[in-house]
Amino acid sequence: MSLPFFYSEFIDNTATTFVLNEDTSKHIVQVLRMKAGSLLQLTDGKGCLLTAEITDDHKKSCVVKKTAIDFIKAPSNEITIAISLIKNASRFEWFLEKTTEVGVTKVIPLLCDRTEKQYFRMDRMKGILVSAMLQSKQTWLPVLQEPTTFKLVVTSAAATSKYIAHCEDDQSKLSLASIKNESSSIILIGPEGDFTDDEITLAKSNNYLPVSLGETRLRTETAGVVASVLLNI
Repeated sequence: MSLPFFYSEFIDNTATTFVLNEDTSKHIVQVLRMKAGSLLQLTDGKGCLLTAEITDDHKKSCVVKKTAIDFIKAPSNEITIAISLIKNASRFEWFLEKTTEVGVTKVIPLLCDRTEKQYFRMDRMKGILVSAMLQSKQTWLPVLQEPTTFKLVVTSAAATSKYIAHCEDDQSKLSLASIKNESSSIILIGPEGDFTDDEITLAKSNNYLPVSLGETRLRTETAGVVASVLLNI
């Protein structure tokens, strides 16, 4: 049976004991009712996997002692999903959860010409990423960037493979499923009204390859998840 798994943003590899924050301590002691002597695992979301034993089951400042530590290599395939914010925040949260489970490297909320909602609760969204990382037993937390304009993302991305998934008829489109990806890739996913012609032109001029995600027209958040899966294969 696997050990209970928790997140601690800062793990000092040289320390032998750790005091957990109040939220994690409360969950361990009050919710799970773990006691001194129980074993658990911690990750910092940057590859560190720490096995520890509870030495003081205080509900506000649980103390654990390191028993083993390991470092998990980062995924070799770096995947960035740059996706427009959407009106329904719960659907965007669903996208974050599922794409984290799939194993993406970075998520960039896009501000496009047709993006209808620009408010973004960073703390809540990061919490969803952490929960999904722990649920899927991963040790690498996706980087979540602040909302960024389409132009800035398109002109500054340094990925080896660059794609744009738009809905317009385009003879140059290839199926994303048929493309062999390089070591790093970024894909642009548009808002509910799709990218504008100017945005598509700008992306193409910056070497973004137009791609199709399938035969049906997908919601923004669904397209983001499908792209995550296809790029991770």
